[in-house]
Amino acid sequence: MMFPAKATFTTLVAVSLLAGAAWAADSPEWPRFHGPKGDNISAETGLLTAWSEGGPRLLGTVTGIGEGYAGVTIADGMIYTAGNVEEKTVITALDIKGHRRWQVENGEAWTKSNPGSRGTPTIDGDRLYHENAFGDLVCLNAKTGKKIWSTNILDQFQGKNIEWGLAESVLVDGDRLICCPGGPETAVVALDKRTGKTVWKSPSAEGDSIGYASPLLAECNGLRMILTMTLKAVIGVNADDGDLLFRFENPTKYDVNATMPIYHDGHILISSGYGTTGTTLLKLDVAGKKASVTKVWNSRELDNHHGGLILVDGYVYGAAHDFNGGKWICLDWKTGEKQYAEKGVGKGSATCAEGMLYTLSESRAVGLVKATPEGHVLVGEFKIPSQGEGPTWAHPVVCGGRLYIRHGNFLYAYDVRGK
Repeated sequence: MMFPAKATFTTLVAVSLLAGAAWAADSPEWPRFHGPKGDNISAETGLLTAWSEGGPRLLGTVTGIGEGYAGVTIADGMIYTAGNVEEKTVITALDIKGHRRWQVENGEAWTKSNPGSRGTPTIDGDRLYHENAFGDLVCLNAKTGKKIWSTNILDQFQGKNIEWGLAESVLVDGDRLICCPGGPETAVVALDKRTGKTVWKSPSAEGDSIGYASPLLAECNGLRMILTMTLKAVIGVNADDGDLLFRFENPTKYDVNATMPIYHDGHILISSGYGTTGTTLLKLDVAGKKASVTKVWNSRELDNHHGGLILVDGYVYGAAHDFNGGKWICLDWKTGEKQYAEKGVGKGSATCAEGMLYTLSESRAVGLVKATPEGHVLVGEFKIPSQGEGPTWAHPVVCGGRLYIRHGNFLYAYDVRGK
C-alpha cells in the first residue's frame, strides 16, 4: 500500500541545506545500521569541534515517519527509516530536502511492550531491505518503493519471535542477504538478495532464539564469518557456507543480548546490560575453515544495554546500563582497564565522526565529546525538542554534514559542518 500524503521539513530550510540536495556520486552515504563498515564511525571531515550554547543549527524537522526506534540510512540522495503508522510497520523514503517520496507497508506494527519499529532499512544499490519485528522481510526498489520480493523468516525457517520483537537490521554480503531467524532449525541464513531464495542456512545454535543485535561481517586469517548474538550467546557462522563455527555463552538477565559485536585484529568484543555479564573480549583462533574463541578479559563496569559500543584508536566507548550507574565508560581494548566513568548527558547511544563522540541520552539530551581516554568532557550539549514520545533510543547518525536524530514520529537534522 502506498501513502500519498507528503511529509516535509516543518522548519524553513536554509540555502546551505538546499545546496546539499544534488549529491555527487562520491557523496557520503550511511547505507545500513552503524554505517558502511558496521563500526558506527563516520568518514565525515570538516565538522564542528565545539558547539555554541543551544547546540548546532536545526536545519529542519520531518514528521509523519511513524513511531519507533529505527535509525536512518542514507544513500543516493535519499533518507530512509521505518515506524508504526496505526497498525502497520511503514517504511518511509525522503529526499535530502525532507520531502516524502514514498511510504510502503511491511507487515504489522509492533504494539506490545515498547511499541514501535526496531530494524533500520538496509540499502544496496537500487534496492532496500527491511525486516520488521515479526520477521516480515521485504525487498523494495529504493527509488520507487515497488516490492520486488518478500518472505517471513520466522515462518520460513521455523523460528520463534522474542519478548520484545526482532530488532536486527539485515546485512548484505555480496549477492547474499544475511538475516537471523534463530530457533531449532537454524540460527543464521543467507538469501539470494535478488530473489529471496535460500543460499545456505546454518545449523541451530543449540536451539537458541536470536537476540536483538544486528549481524556483522568479519574476516580473520582468510575465514569470512558472520557474527551475531542469540538470546544466550555470541555465535560465529562461516559466511560462505553457513557452518556454525562457535557458540560462546553470554547469559543475561531477561535474555537481552542487544549490542552488535565489534571485531578488530582477531578479537571479538561483546556487551550486555542489566548488571550481569558486562563486556567481554574474546580471542579468535582460526585454523583453515574452523574457528574457536577464548576469553581475554571481562568488565562488569561496562554493561551496555542497546546504545552500542564504539572502538576508536584502541579504546572502547559506550554507556553502562542504569543497573550499573548509567555512566559513559571508556575501556582499554587490550586489557579492559577502565579509563573513566562519567555521567555526560546520561545513558544512551552514540556515533563517532572525526574523533568526536556524538552522544544521545534516552531523554533527548545530546552531547559532543572528544574520543580520548583522558576524560569525558562535553564541548557542547543541547536537547532536542520535546515533540516525540517515549525514550530517544534510535541511534544518531552523522552524514553529509548533518547530525540526524530520530525521536518517535519526528526526525531532526542539525548542521554540524565547520564554518
